[in-house]
Amino acid sequence: MTRLRSALWLPLFDGLADPMAVARLAAEAEEAGWDGVFVWDHLRWRAPVGHVADPWITLTAIATATERLRFGPMVTPLARRRPAKVAKETATLDRLSGGRLTLGVGLGSDRFAGELSATGEELDDRLRGEMLDESLEILTAAWSGRPVHHHGRHYTVDGVSFLPRPVQLPGVPVWAAGFPGKAKPMRRAARHDGFFPVNLEHPDQLADVVATLTDLRRQETTPYDVAVPLPPGTDPTPFAEAGATWWLAEFDPEEVSLDQVRGVIHDGPVDIAVEQIR
Repeated sequence: MTRLRSALWLPLFDGLADPMAVARLAAEAEEAGWDGVFVWDHLRWRAPVGHVADPWITLTAIATATERLRFGPMVTPLARRRPAKVAKETATLDRLSGGRLTLGVGLGSDRFAGELSATGEELDDRLRGEMLDESLEILTAAWSGRPVHHHGRHYTVDGVSFLPRPVQLPGVPVWAAGFPGKAKPMRRAARHDGFFPVNLEHPDQLADVVATLTDLRRQETTPYDVAVPLPPGTDPTPFAEAGATWWLAEFDPEEVSLDQVRGVIHDGPVDIAVEQIR
């Protein structure tokens, strides 16, 4: 048995668009016993949000302001990022933090701010899924330290070595996002280190997700994470009993403030025993 880990899940909007302010929050969270701080990855958001910070610069600030917290983007839409650049960024950030980075990945969406269409990115979900999977292949190969020879439909990396490697071996843990019950995201998540369910409504849904992941991973023996976002004040116990290993305190992106986050930090993390998924 282990315990349910507690983290903050922060939209980097308006009052939280200052990386130094978020780094100070992360340091306060670490001191208060929280296990992680994860951040949204967006270029913009719908009104009334006006200010949006870059996640990677903010994560660098978090890394230097803390010593123990796990952190990362939750989630980054890999289809709008170059995988070779992400390979270098993730390895460097993992080394800077002493091996504390978790990479959350997903398809991304044009729904909330039109950020994909506004910047000429791929809008077709199926193609972005292909790009996501191909990017993950490149990242896995890059983190090995060996030369990467990848010639795919969307990307080419021809004989490049990405050194130094991340501190974490064989590479940075990857949590894949997806809607519960959708086959492709579940299969993608099962190939990696964790699942981040989107729009989860009930613990029974999570129990079904965990059962599916356990079946897909029946040949695996390494520990596996399921991270569930829940509003502050929600009792995470039923979700822990259904198989969650992390709960992420989520905030309304259009109303979040430094004071609100600080209040949740001071309320403290939870202390719930869970059985680690394998």
